[in-house]
Amino acid sequence: MLFFELFVQGLIHGSMYAMIAVGLTLVYGLLRILHVAHAGLFALGGYLGLLITNATGSLALAMITSALIVGLGGMLVYRLCYQPILDRPPYVPLIASIGVFIAMEEVFRLVFGPYGLTYNHPHLQSQVTLLGLNLRGAEIGMVITAMVLLGGLSYLAQNTRIGIAWRATVDDPEIAESFGIDAVKVRYLNFFIGSGLAAVGGIFISLLSNLVEPTMGGVPAYKALAIIVLGGLGNVKGTLVASLALGVVEAFGTIYIGSYLDRDAIAFAFLIAVLMIRPQGLFTGR
Repeated sequence: MLFFELFVQGLIHGSMYAMIAVGLTLVYGLLRILHVAHAGLFALGGYLGLLITNATGSLALAMITSALIVGLGGMLVYRLCYQPILDRPPYVPLIASIGVFIAMEEVFRLVFGPYGLTYNHPHLQSQVTLLGLNLRGAEIGMVITAMVLLGGLSYLAQNTRIGIAWRATVDDPEIAESFGIDAVKVRYLNFFIGSGLAAVGGIFISLLSNLVEPTMGGVPAYKALAIIVLGGLGNVKGTLVASLALGVVEAFGTIYIGSYLDRDAIAFAFLIAVLMIRPQGLFTGR
């Protein structure tokens, strides 16, 4: 029973990691940029979700509104931060992205205060018994939401004209543009979708902890970067598998080696162990 419970808890956390890491993978696959500022958008989603929920009492409205606003914010980051320097060496956008992330943390601290904010009446906190396990509604909701959103993203990528243009631009931007595909629009769509997913992930993690703070994006961002390396840089399916694998490893690790390493250290120890065996990550290609 303990094995099953740990496995389920790992999948719950893995689904949250997936919503964050997929956005990073999409950006890297398209632009070959490590989008560290994604962590700031994740935190922005948490703040907007909490503020809108406290003001209206509607979690659904908070999620939709936050995803839209943060999605537009992601497009703005692309336009102001990345687009002017796409022709520069890869370390230049990376440094710019780190700067944007740090700036966003400071803005959150100035606007919302240095201390955490909490929900007036947290939603989805009641216990639900499922398959013999006692789970909070927020945990079940996060898994279901992740499955729906990531499944929708997969359908979009595989079965629509937009998705075909998207994948063509990732595989060979020059040939895609020669067939009339607008690469700039594809990039904007990429940032909108990835940032919207991060916003939803930020809301759910704030519900689970009932806390939103300026630095809440830091640790999830580092883990997401580790995940996209594990999954094979730019590989969406690999990112999903690596997200779930990392969640499960953390869950078991906190029980069996938690006295030696904390949860975050376990994640990076797992990353190092895998990369020593398979430096290219678990998967290659897209």
